[in-house]
Amino acid sequence: MNKTLIGYARVSTDDQNASLQVDALKKAGCLKAFTDHASGSKASRPELDRMLDQLRPGDVVVVWRLDRLGRSLKNLIALVEDLADRGVGFRSLSESIDTTTANGKLFFSIMGALAEFERDLIKERTMAGLAAARARGRVGGRPSVMNAKKIDKARKLYDSRQHTVAEIAEMLDVSVATIYRHLGARAA
Repeated sequence: MNKTLIGYARVSTDDQNASLQVDALKKAGCLKAFTDHASGSKASRPELDRMLDQLRPGDVVVVWRLDRLGRSLKNLIALVEDLADRGVGFRSLSESIDTTTANGKLFFSIMGALAEFERDLIKERTMAGLAAARARGRVGGRPSVMNAKKIDKARKLYDSRQHTVAEIAEMLDVSVATIYRHLGARAA
């Protein structure tokens, strides 16, 4: 099967020049190169979207460097996996990665496994940190705007039946939902 090489280049700002990338892509044999002038962190990259829409099974997406395609390692892996699901290969010139070869597929699989391992480690450390904080009596989240004094005042005002819940909330400088949450079934 004849592989059509399609290039993708990205520079972060409009005043940067993508010529180096585009020249490298053409030298590698790309018939066409799509170029975005946008930060890698931006979700909207119109030329990338245009390129992805035009790809056909058997095509190979070529980039100058890995960081030109993905916003993050997780995003890069997701994009390359999506390409593979569509029968499209991926090649990075600077890192010599080519998912149309057995070695390239292996390397990318290892990268994906390492990224997943890193995510799991971060999750485990976060959970351990939260558990340790709870064991020391610390509770996460935003501090409550209602203290015992305010809750008592809200109950007395509500029980007097002289004020609406909205009025009580305004007097205590809290939301109506906060009053309902602290008065429970009494205010329902």
